[in-house]
Amino acid sequence: MAAPAKQGLVAWLWQGYLKRHLPVILFAMALMTVEGAMLGLLSFMIKPMFDDVFVSGNEGAIPLVAGGIFAIFTARALSGFGQRVLMARVGQKVSAALQHDLVGHMLGLDSLWFQKTPPGNLIERVRGDTLVASTIWSTVLAAAGRDLVALISLFVVALSIDWVWTLIAVAGVPVLLLPIMGLQRLVRRTTRAARAAAALISTRLDEIFHGVTTIKLNRLEKHENDRFGRTVEGFVRAQIRSEAGQAGIPALMDIVAAVGFLGVLYYGGLQIIGGEKTVGEFMSFFTAMALVFEPLRKLGNVTGAWQAALASLERLHAVFEEQPTILSPARPRDLSCAPEAADIQLENVHLAYEDTAVLNGLSLTAKAGQMTALVGPSGAGKSTVFNLLTRLVEPQQGQITLGGTPIDQMALPDLRSNFAVVSQDSHLFDETLRDNILLGRTDIPEDRLQEVLQAAHITDFLPGLPNGLDSPAGPRGGNLSGGQRQRVAIARALLRDAPVLLLDEATSALDAKSEQVVQEALERLSKTRTTLVIAHRLSTVRNADRIVVMDKGQVAEQGTHDELIARGGLYSGLYQLQFASGA
Repeated sequence: MAAPAKQGLVAWLWQGYLKRHLPVILFAMALMTVEGAMLGLLSFMIKPMFDDVFVSGNEGAIPLVAGGIFAIFTARALSGFGQRVLMARVGQKVSAALQHDLVGHMLGLDSLWFQKTPPGNLIERVRGDTLVASTIWSTVLAAAGRDLVALISLFVVALSIDWVWTLIAVAGVPVLLLPIMGLQRLVRRTTRAARAAAALISTRLDEIFHGVTTIKLNRLEKHENDRFGRTVEGFVRAQIRSEAGQAGIPALMDIVAAVGFLGVLYYGGLQIIGGEKTVGEFMSFFTAMALVFEPLRKLGNVTGAWQAALASLERLHAVFEEQPTILSPARPRDLSCAPEAADIQLENVHLAYEDTAVLNGLSLTAKAGQMTALVGPSGAGKSTVFNLLTRLVEPQQGQITLGGTPIDQMALPDLRSNFAVVSQDSHLFDETLRDNILLGRTDIPEDRLQEVLQAAHITDFLPGLPNGLDSPAGPRGGNLSGGQRQRVAIARALLRDAPVLLLDEATSALDAKSEQVVQEALERLSKTRTTLVIAHRLSTVRNADRIVVMDKGQVAEQGTHDELIARGGLYSGLYQLQFASGA
C-alpha cells in the first residue's frame, strides 16, 4: 500500500482499505437500517397498545399488537446480530491489512529512521493505532446506518403525533453545538497525548525486558519499576482526560433531554387533562422521544470516538509519509560478482551523522580473496565502513565499488546478496535453530545443511539440545550460549555462500575455548572469499593479508602486522598497549 501522500485521512483509509469490502459494508448497513427502523415501529405500536387494548379493552386487538411487537423485536435482534458480525469481520480484516502494510513500509525505510524511533513507539503504531483506526469504522457506519435511521423514524412518529411537542423536546439541541465542538477538539488533543504515552509504555517495557540482566546486576529493579510507574501514571492522566471529553458529549445531550421532557410533560399533561390528547398518543410520543435520545447519545459518542480515531490516523499517516532515501537505481546494473573478482574500493568517502563527522575522505582497498582487517580506536569509523558497503547508510561524498561496479548502481537485493555478515551480537529469532539457519530458504538439500552444520561446529552441541536442530533458540537466542549463537550465525553465512564476508568483532565476547572453535569455523568460512574483519583484539588479525589502521575517519597507516610493528606508528602503540604485559 502506497503512502497516503496528500490525500485526506478519511479518503486514504477508504480508498486503500475499506473500499475492497464495499459489498459486505453495504449489506451490513442494510441490516443496520432495519435495526434502526424497528425503534420507530416500536414507538408507533405504543399508541394502539394503550388506546385499543388498555383503555378501550378491545380483546381482538391483543394478538395484532402483541404479534407486531414480537416481530419488531425479532427483526431487531437478527439484523443487529448480523450487522455486528459483518462489521467485526471488516474491522479485523482492515486492521490486519493496515498492520501488514505498515510493517512492510517500515521495513523499507532507512536504518537511520529506526535508530531515531524507539521500538515501543513502532509497536504501538502497528498494534494500537491500527486497531483504533480500523474499528472506528464499525462505530461510524453503525451511527450512519442504524442510529441515524432510528433517529429519523422516531422523529417521524413524534411529528405525526404533535409537532409542537417535538419542537419543545428538542428546543435545547442547538445550544449544544459550541460545547460539543470544544469537546471534540479536547478529545483529539488528549487522545493524541494518550497514544504517545502508550507508545512510551511500550518503549519502557522493551527496555526492561531487553535489559533485565543489566537491571538485576546493577540492582535497578526499584528504579526501573518506579520509572515505569511514572510512565503509566502519565498515560492514565492523558487517557482519563480523553475519556472525560468523550463522556462529556452524551452527558450534555442528557441534560438537554431532561429539559425537553420537562417542557413536554408540563405542556402535554395539560392537553391530556383537557381531553385534547389521548393517553396512547402521549405514551407513543413519550416512548419515541425517550428512544430518540439514545441514538442521539450514540451519535454524540461517535463524534468523540471519531476525534480519537483521527489522532491514530494522523500517527499512521505520518509513518506512511516517511520515505526511504536509499533506493535501488531506476536501471540497476547487472551484478554477477565472482569471489575472485570481488575487489572492494572506497575512494575519498565522507560521511557525517547530522553535525558529527564520521569519515573524512576515507580511501582503502580490500583485494579479492584476501583478508583485510580494520583496526583502530573506538569511534574511528570501522563499523560505518560495513554499513556503507551494504548501503545501510549513504556517504555524502565519494565512491564505493564492488568488483569495479559502483554499489549505488546496483539493485539493493543484488548488492546485499554479495555479503555475508557475522557480528559480535548476531540476532537470533525466537524460532528453532533450523529456522534461524535457513531463514526462510526452502532450496537447501539436507546433505548441504548437514555439511554446513559440521563446518560451523554446530554438530558439536546439537546432541545436548532436547530436540536437536528443531530445538527453540528462545527470545533473542537466549536458550543458547554466546559461542553457540555465533556458530549459528556462521552457518547462516556458509549457506549464503557470498563472495564477501564481513566479520564485526565476531569472537570478542567469547571465552577462550569458544573463541578457538568459532575462529576455526571463521577461517574455513573466509577461504576463497574477500574478507573484511573489524577487531579490537589484535591477536585475531595478526595473520591478515592487510591491516588498515583507522583514526578519526581516515586511514592512518596500512600494511602487514610485521610491517606496522616495524613502523612504530599507531598500530604498534595499540599492540604494545595490549601485549606489553606479555598477555
